[in-house]
Amino acid sequence: MQINNQNDEIEIDLRELFELLLHRIWIIIPAGMLAFVLGFSYVTFFITPMFKSTTGIYVMSRQSSDGLTLSDTQLSSQLTKDYEELIQSRTVLESVIEQTGISETYEGLKSRISISNVGGTHIIYITVTDSNPDTAMLLANSIREIAAVHIKDVTAVEAVNVVDEANYPTHPSGPPVMKWALICAFAGVVLSSMIIVIRYLFDDTIKYSEDVEKYLGWSTLAIIPLMAGDTGKKQHGKEKK
Repeated sequence: MQINNQNDEIEIDLRELFELLLHRIWIIIPAGMLAFVLGFSYVTFFITPMFKSTTGIYVMSRQSSDGLTLSDTQLSSQLTKDYEELIQSRTVLESVIEQTGISETYEGLKSRISISNVGGTHIIYITVTDSNPDTAMLLANSIREIAAVHIKDVTAVEAVNVVDEANYPTHPSGPPVMKWALICAFAGVVLSSMIIVIRYLFDDTIKYSEDVEKYLGWSTLAIIPLMAGDTGKKQHGKEKK
């Protein structure tokens, strides 16, 4: 950092900042490690793990009883978005809540449901997220069964076939413990580095004889050395100008 007395501008030497951070690496690395441990502990012990269960259905609309035609396939593709909305409809989800007996609102249950469609197919996957793996599987199967009936009632399709029964989730799907721990570690490194740099930028004291000429443009006439037994102080001594 260089101070220009004429216009009060401060020029920052990036190389000097890099050397400063390198010199304070013994502070930055432990700060990152501490943040990693805190983040890992918080996610592991204070955030409830979530489980996902997925079931799949196959919906095909037929316009005639002569068999499956090209127009049937095209119509089903066009109606896929409609099926997805019907699966998440209030009628379906409130019926699921009543059937399973869970303590949940329509909005709360809908927020834990995701619907996906494999491009170019008529297969719709229903995924339910819950803190209890048994409840996640129960809800996924219940939504599939009730939605199948609702889709047939609304769209007059002949059948909604089961592609996959809901799986029992054996491992939590989130939160990603290592991901958040690494994010916390990175934040700890950045925060500690910022504090070091800010303290450096706001420190306008003269510490070494070289600083006098570098920052003020003055020459050092003499240096008074420190006493040999004066520990804990820099050996550069005090400057006289």
